[in-house]
Amino acid sequence: MQATEISIEKVNTEKLLGAASGDAALLYLYLKAGNDPAEAQKALRMTDSRFTCAGATLRQLGLWETQKQQFIPGERPAYSEQDVMQAMDVDKDFRSLYGEVQRLLGRTLNTEELKILLGFVRYLGLNGEVISVLICYCKERAREKGHLRNPSLRAIEKEAYAWAEQGIDSMEEAAAYISAQNFRRSQLGQLMRLLQIKGRNLTPGEEKYAGQWLEMGFSEDAFALAYDRTCMNTGNMNWAYMNKILVRWHEAGLHTAEDVKKGDKKQGTVYGASGKLGQAEMEAMQKLLQED
Repeated sequence: MQATEISIEKVNTEKLLGAASGDAALLYLYLKAGNDPAEAQKALRMTDSRFTCAGATLRQLGLWETQKQQFIPGERPAYSEQDVMQAMDVDKDFRSLYGEVQRLLGRTLNTEELKILLGFVRYLGLNGEVISVLICYCKERAREKGHLRNPSLRAIEKEAYAWAEQGIDSMEEAAAYISAQNFRRSQLGQLMRLLQIKGRNLTPGEEKYAGQWLEMGFSEDAFALAYDRTCMNTGNMNWAYMNKILVRWHEAGLHTAEDVKKGDKKQGTVYGASGKLGQAEMEAMQKLLQED
């Protein structure tokens, strides 16, 4: 095992700290140093469960690309009422799952919902534990969005297919995914406070912008600076304008307020002096005028 001097990008450091997994951080350092992934578990003296969890965490954080086989969506099978009845009669695990899902959702499942549940098991290959975690996750997300009722099984099915397409088919993968999503929501909450968004959720379009910005690895003071300049130059919060600024900063490698101010000074443009705008703001303003 080799130990060489390495550097970790700020955005990746924040991801690792947010995951709060010492094993994942250790595995990341091992891989970052150029060591053989096939020897990682042995070299790091990890048990099977610890190594599986660490690997799942890094995959969900986008820090380790592996050849893990993922679900390839095709034509969904059409299960019949007879298929459901047969499963209830001969499959004790499915019958137990049926009871657990009814308990989690607080209601009796109808035949169409049982067909969906059968698809989780037979088509997506999810076991009962993962399905229970999936349902609890969907319930939590529904509450966060202000919904008082439990989600429908059809809505849960949509999330189940999203999980399958990301290779989430074990408790370790599910736990890592949920941890990563919780960290992302925490970051979104901080960003919303910086943007003074209160009393509502982000729209899908706004959340898409915000997600892209967070992936770029900006500091909070950089977001605050971009927001301030956006409002000063447009009169309010303009998502497209702020996006143009942040993309330009990202391309220039400017991810903190100090980086941006140094960049402005280097270009001979001190923001606010003589009414001049930085290059990123000028490009954003030009785009805004073109759209108008």
